[in-house]
Amino acid sequence: MTASLTGSPKLRAASTTRCSLSCRCKNSLSVRSRTPPTTGAPDAMIGIGIDVVDIERFRTSLQRTPSMRLRLFTPSELAYVEPQVDPVPSLAARFAAREAVMKALGLGLGAFGFHEVWVERAESGVPSLAFTGRAAELSAEAGVTTWHLSLTHSNLVAAAYVVCE
Repeated sequence: MTASLTGSPKLRAASTTRCSLSCRCKNSLSVRSRTPPTTGAPDAMIGIGIDVVDIERFRTSLQRTPSMRLRLFTPSELAYVEPQVDPVPSLAARFAAREAVMKALGLGLGAFGFHEVWVERAESGVPSLAFTGRAAELSAEAGVTTWHLSLTHSNLVAAAYVVCE
């Protein structure tokens, strides 16, 4: 089962502040996807997660272990960053998104595989989260119907902030 926030008929993306992940500014990319309420009750926050990745440390890890790219990232994520002059900040932000999802669900590293959550981008550039396998099961078990994602990076760090409702 694969669930994508942008592809699901129950979810729609709302407005966003846009900035290229490859730029060096501190603007964030964010997306708010919502499920229309079925009971009239407001959405309840289930969890929040934030993760920050030191870009140079991440770069060193990728250089030391080249196979790490394939273990951590989906083919679509690798294809997205391939044309970038320096793909490491974008990869670091995507890695941070996975970690932030685990934290938002109250789980530790290894709760699901790294290919079971990934970042997708709409044609407009808006990022969203996609889930499959155990990650999708854990999300459903926690009662999550809505995911919010914000990605950013500077020259030094990449960060992801996730809220689940």
